[in-house]
Amino acid sequence: MPRFTTSDGLGLHFEDAGTGAPVLCLAGLTRNGADFTWLAPHVADTRLIRLDYRGRGRSDHAADPQSYSIPREGLDAVELLDHLGLDRAVIIGTSRGGLIAMTLAATHRDRLAGVVLNDIGPELAEAGLARIMDYVGRAPPATDLDAAAEALMQAHAADFPGVPLARWRAQAGFMWFEKPEGGIGLRYDARLREALATPDAGAGAPQPAPDLWPFFDALSDLPLASIRGANSDLFSADCQARMQARNPGMIATAVPDRGHVPFLDEPPALKAIRAVLEAVR
Repeated sequence: MPRFTTSDGLGLHFEDAGTGAPVLCLAGLTRNGADFTWLAPHVADTRLIRLDYRGRGRSDHAADPQSYSIPREGLDAVELLDHLGLDRAVIIGTSRGGLIAMTLAATHRDRLAGVVLNDIGPELAEAGLARIMDYVGRAPPATDLDAAAEALMQAHAADFPGVPLARWRAQAGFMWFEKPEGGIGLRYDARLREALATPDAGAGAPQPAPDLWPFFDALSDLPLASIRGANSDLFSADCQARMQARNPGMIATAVPDRGHVPFLDEPPALKAIRAVLEAVR
């Protein structure tokens, strides 16, 4: 099982497959490298590297949940590239992974060959943030993964219409596991909620977001694509339009019948990803 040790002593799991141009996949807040399962067959000509952040998937949990931060997770990504002997990589960043990519553009610009932002931008919609804070750190009340998949399909019937139950069942397995005593467990450290919360407001309120536009501007001279779920409650069409105005060279696309976040095997998403990969070569 491929792992490396970070500079602060955590063992992090990653997958590394293929022999082409390196592509580092960074998942969403509570997710892990399995989220890129749907994308992988479509980029078989790349070296696809999928990291489980600290506290997620098969990586170690941190002693201090405050290390579940974008700067630290960005440093972990750089240390993974160092571990693999890679000078640069294209980053495909889903949600939080895109925030990490923007941060790295400002702090480690020389390590980025190109960036794909999946349903994320420098402004986050309040509705999406509230939904995220409602579930982070809490296991679903399902009895097993089959029931969890049914619940996912029902909850996302409006923003992901037509997605079959089989896909939700696979996605449920990426996100949760069945506990021996019954019920569902999280594939991440539940204390992640503590790292997100405003200290004086308790665990129910997210920390205020900094101004991320300067971080987005740091991507200006890189091959860049923005993928938006047309039904996203976190990344608005207006924000994407302002990103496009600010960076006319950015490829911008919206994926119909997808909310937060597209699976990345949809034709518009694949077209955008391929354009960045071709621009890097």
